[in-house]
Amino acid sequence: MEKDELLAKKDELIAAYNASAPKSKKSVILFKRERKILGIGRDQGKAILRYARIAPGKVRIVLNLIKGKDIEEAYAILKFTPKAASEILYKLLKSAEANAVNNFDLDAEKLYVADCFVNPGPTLKRMQPVSRGRGNRIAKRTSHITVIVKERKEEA
Repeated sequence: MEKDELLAKKDELIAAYNASAPKSKKSVILFKRERKILGIGRDQGKAILRYARIAPGKVRIVLNLIKGKDIEEAYAILKFTPKAASEILYKLLKSAEANAVNNFDLDAEKLYVADCFVNPGPTLKRMQPVSRGRGNRIAKRTSHITVIVKERKEEA
């Protein structure tokens, strides 16, 4: 679609994009260029870390602690959680906050962790020598971590 057409149908397209699709029907799929013209995704800050050398299960434990929390509370939780993933997630949360504030002019005081998830990345396969000339396989797992922060809406 052209830019003029998109802007003319803006309200209709945004409503269709945000509506949850029933199982039988597909939701509206917009290209990146179309989402940019309509301003979709400008209400959040996002940071993605790919190929982090830590197992997804270890990261998921810490992510579940901060999901839905205010950003200052999430920083406090990460600072005092004695897990290997805490330091990585602290930096990633800082980056997501900076993206929200600098790129989209969101208020840093109202930010909260809207969504965060981890997906497995490629696994590095290594061998550990064992008795009788054999070898055991070691799986060194990697993770793709995503943190999304949004502004909390004012409740009336």
